[in-house]
Amino acid sequence: MAQRSVDAAEVGRDAVEVVASEPGPGLGHVEAPESAGAQDPPGMVGVGAAVARKERRVLRGVLRWVVVVAVFAGVGAGTAYGVLGVERTELPGLATESDGRWPYPEISRAPVPPGSLGPLETRNWAEAHYADLRALVLPAPEGAKEDKALRGEDGWLPTKDFLAVFGEKEDRDEAGQLLTDNGLRHIAARGWTTEDGTRTGIYLLQFDTGTVADQVYRDFTHYDEPGFTARGTTDTDFDDAYPTAADIEGISRYVYDEVKPYGTEHVRQAYLRAGDVIAVVVQARKGTAAAVPFQQTVTLQGQLLG
Repeated sequence: MAQRSVDAAEVGRDAVEVVASEPGPGLGHVEAPESAGAQDPPGMVGVGAAVARKERRVLRGVLRWVVVVAVFAGVGAGTAYGVLGVERTELPGLATESDGRWPYPEISRAPVPPGSLGPLETRNWAEAHYADLRALVLPAPEGAKEDKALRGEDGWLPTKDFLAVFGEKEDRDEAGQLLTDNGLRHIAARGWTTEDGTRTGIYLLQFDTGTVADQVYRDFTHYDEPGFTARGTTDTDFDDAYPTAADIEGISRYVYDEVKPYGTEHVRQAYLRAGDVIAVVVQARKGTAAAVPFQQTVTLQGQLLG
């Protein structure tokens, strides 16, 4: 707004220059009389000059009001431009809810030990997250009912509870063995249900290094479908409609969408690999699970891990 005020003042000065150089009717433009003192009759010396000075004061007064009007007009135009030009969500009270985004609380990065490298920095050869994994799970949006069972004990979820994401026993057994063989360290999770009935589960799986996590990630994900079938789904494809503009540099991403006809719920899934952590995001809802809040959730979780 300060910059716009400066611009508005410049507009005002420009207006003054135009008016001063090209006075219009009613602005009191006066031609100065030649040898005004010599033309005044006896006893009226300086009357012509006084009249000229008075008229110049009138002109200056008019010009000052022109400046004021121009400045306020410029400020008003700048403000209107600013309101129309920014995203509605940047203005308090004007958040756009019709696009389906959820009202997440303010999110800040988890604290790390002084001097720690980020997981995506090249000097961090292990691609390790030095923040507490439990502090890296996305919080629930405002108004959602949290699933406390997913917080586990002391914030750590047992592996068997994560494996319940997969519907077939064969998949649960295979995935469980995969995690054991690759030295799974921790699972931190959070889940919630929003007012429209959408259920969300987020699971963060941490390994010793990014290399190990990448090996597991490759077994969890395939181009055409996930490596293991999520509970409640029968046919799931890679989601070509997911916007690549939402991807975060340095983080691998696979997103899947259930194919119609849906089962009892419509299920969306995302798998992210950021350094030594794999994130699994699952959203399900009777009818249709909306794409926008799913994309929003995946993006925010990715940013926390990045």
